[in-house]
Amino acid sequence: MGIAERRERERDLQQKIRRKQILDAAKRLFYEKGFSATTIEDIAQEAELSPAAIYLYFKNKDDLYASLNLQLLEYLSQRLEGLYREEGLNAEEKLETLKDLLHDVFNFDPLILINLFHLQASDGLKNLSPERTNQLNKLAARCLRSLANIFEQGITEGRFIDHNPIALGDIIWIVFTGAVLWEESKRMTDPRKDYLKQTLDLAIDILGRGIKAE
Repeated sequence: MGIAERRERERDLQQKIRRKQILDAAKRLFYEKGFSATTIEDIAQEAELSPAAIYLYFKNKDDLYASLNLQLLEYLSQRLEGLYREEGLNAEEKLETLKDLLHDVFNFDPLILINLFHLQASDGLKNLSPERTNQLNKLAARCLRSLANIFEQGITEGRFIDHNPIALGDIIWIVFTGAVLWEESKRMTDPRKDYLKQTLDLAIDILGRGIKAE
């Protein structure tokens, strides 16, 4: 390895470390202060960097937050694709497994997931760069494609009624989004309320019974 190549690799590594440093600092502050109350200056101070250094890596606070969302979407995408490709399960078993998978994803990072769904339902995407918006949309599409593939498998196996698998994947996404946001709104008034798992399980059970082939 030549000197120039080694320096390039060291520079890339340093940029990855710095980027992670910023994301970790932002995530801590979003948890502690909330997204709206956190400023770029706060994040810079937490990361022990200058505000100018933050802007070398992120367009604005929305762009930074979207990067955290990308990490979670990537995790969700990998889990869903892994479930679809699981050879030892039929489609009905995969739909049953989906209950725990979605709840696991929620527990992986509840705050980021909740705000991801808020971001998708608001004008937040308009503040992102085209590149970041494209990344989010592509990952979301991969998630929906994996869900659709599970339903398509069930139709092929003769276990599910022949409905549009993409529409069925959309329904699961709608159920997941709605359940997370609705249950979170209830926990805001009473933190003891935690019915997300039961709500998801019931919704997927009802869907499964509704599309099951006779």
